[in-house]
Amino acid sequence: MLDIKLIREHPEVVCRALELRGESPVVIEAIQATDAERRRLLQEVETDKAERNATSKEIAQIKDPARRQELIEAMRALGERIKLLDEQVKAVEGRLEELMLQLPNLLHESTPIGKDESENPVVRTEGEPRQFDFEPLPHWDLGPTLGIIDFERGVKLAGSRFYVLKGAGARLQRALIAWFLATHVDEHGYTEVYLPFVIKRQGLVGAAKLPKFEDTMYHDVEDDVWLIPTAEVSLTNLHADEILDADQLPLHYVAYTACFRREKMSAGRDVRGIKRGHQFDKVEMYKFTTPETSYDELESLTQNAEAMCRALGLAFRRVALCTGDLSFAATKTYDIEVWAPGCGEWLEVSSCSNCEDFQARRANIRYRPEPGARPRFPHTLNGSGLALPRVMIAVMENYQQADGSIVVPEVLRPFMGGLEVIR
Repeated sequence: MLDIKLIREHPEVVCRALELRGESPVVIEAIQATDAERRRLLQEVETDKAERNATSKEIAQIKDPARRQELIEAMRALGERIKLLDEQVKAVEGRLEELMLQLPNLLHESTPIGKDESENPVVRTEGEPRQFDFEPLPHWDLGPTLGIIDFERGVKLAGSRFYVLKGAGARLQRALIAWFLATHVDEHGYTEVYLPFVIKRQGLVGAAKLPKFEDTMYHDVEDDVWLIPTAEVSLTNLHADEILDADQLPLHYVAYTACFRREKMSAGRDVRGIKRGHQFDKVEMYKFTTPETSYDELESLTQNAEAMCRALGLAFRRVALCTGDLSFAATKTYDIEVWAPGCGEWLEVSSCSNCEDFQARRANIRYRPEPGARPRFPHTLNGSGLALPRVMIAVMENYQQADGSIVVPEVLRPFMGGLEVIR
């Protein structure tokens, strides 16, 4: 959530950010009008309450019964007016909050300007895509042939966009998760946490997933809990409504969770294989930092994601998201993409974002820079470390052999019971 003071004092800054994101700034006028109405009502009610307090003291000093009764009746009427004004203030504050929740984050000055993903610049590429002396197969052919992916039974169990991993396929996914977590904890210094796969509504609001993305999530209406779309949501809210001490920052967390999203795709787009599904596994990195260090922390977060691709021996590239492709909560984002030769495309396996104080403000997370100092909002950062379905695709397609088998990357073999080749 943005600071209302920014809209009061510099609405042109917010309007410009909305325009660069490809969104209409018309909501700013509604916010300004609602904020003005709120302040007018607050002034009225505060004036009335001050009058009531002063008159109450006066009544205590009056000896004339008639005059006392007259003032008591007047204060009773004033009390009803104050009650009505308080209700109006509450209603207006609710409308203002709804409007404020519609606003995306501002943009960092280094975020490239562009209309959509086609204008995202490639920052750098590392590694050479593997060259084959045979025609590499896509994972949707490799998996069923090896008996490690079963698309038909996934659909039978849960419907379209679900699949079953079997045997070495299931073990490969589990090995990737275990290796990701071990590396981030032992080498990158993150603290592992295990999280619920559901969250309350307020948690989604705090992480900036509601109200904007409500139609993409699964909701248990009876208990009013939601299946998490990403561990980012839960990690954001670990410290909701808390005031942290400065010496606690930075906090670096990593978590494995399943993720659930109602993927809405155009007919014919990304419908084959496991690239897009309603359920997938992901290891998420998350940071709470001071504002002064957050962009250094974004760089280290991105390097942590790249390190996983490098260790797997995958060609990868870093892409800077432009203004028209940036997520709702982010001010700056790097995507990490790996080459998948069977699909013939670069696949995003991590988005590393700095949200500055946008999520912290929504979730009421603060820290005290020094004892007795006024609390400030920390910056929050998140990045996949990595997302499993697409890493699975890249491993299968890059490590395939002419006979249809798949070599297990060396870093994963200890987590695969020493298995070297999936046949």
